[in-house]
Amino acid sequence: MGLSAGIFDVDGVLVASPHERAWREALAGFADPEGFTTAFYQANVAGRQRLEGARSALEQLGVADAAARAPAYAVAKQALVDRLIAEGSFEAFPDAVRLAADLHAAGLRLALASSSKNTGAMLGRLTLPDGRPLLSIFAADLSGRDVRRGKPDPELFLLAAEAMAIPPERCLVVEDAPAGITAARAAGMAALGIARLGDEALLRAAGADLVVTSLDQVDAAALVATGALRLRPVVEDAPNA
Repeated sequence: MGLSAGIFDVDGVLVASPHERAWREALAGFADPEGFTTAFYQANVAGRQRLEGARSALEQLGVADAAARAPAYAVAKQALVDRLIAEGSFEAFPDAVRLAADLHAAGLRLALASSSKNTGAMLGRLTLPDGRPLLSIFAADLSGRDVRRGKPDPELFLLAAEAMAIPPERCLVVEDAPAGITAARAAGMAALGIARLGDEALLRAAGADLVVTSLDQVDAAALVATGALRLRPVVEDAPNA
């Protein structure tokens, strides 16, 4: 059975956003930013709602009264990310744009489902190669939706499927965070992990059906036709005559 819908996370999947940088730099005054590595971000913050991410980071860094200080840290991070977005400190990942465009052209419905409330500010400035707005190929945008529980809970993904009127088992989630992969599997959806940060093991451990380092590696034709998540066949160069 083929797929009917694709659900894309935004930060780290569609967009090289300034969120990790903002979380790290905003730590000044709360904890040593040196401890906030990319691996730390992926394991403890990525994919989570803003306040939950702030609390998780402070707790893991051993900050006293982490829960009480998390709101101030979240506010500091948001002020910094707003400035970075206004400065244009982000860009789309070409491989993700290509995959999304291919799935849309094949007739799949697409949705955005990020815990971030900043996706509109970024994606509204981005375009497809033919000049159309990137947002124009997405039927639904659940990003930043207030939910009772954020990822790794599946609520946000289930809401995205509902918004597109597609059963969860016919949806594919494209994620870069272990929390997002866990949420996709809990929703009964196929899960494609994009490991841009050398974190393949974390995504596999979270239950990804396939992990790639570039979305160009995905066999989009097989995905559309059968729902199979597999690598694109390697075309070998013809031998010299």
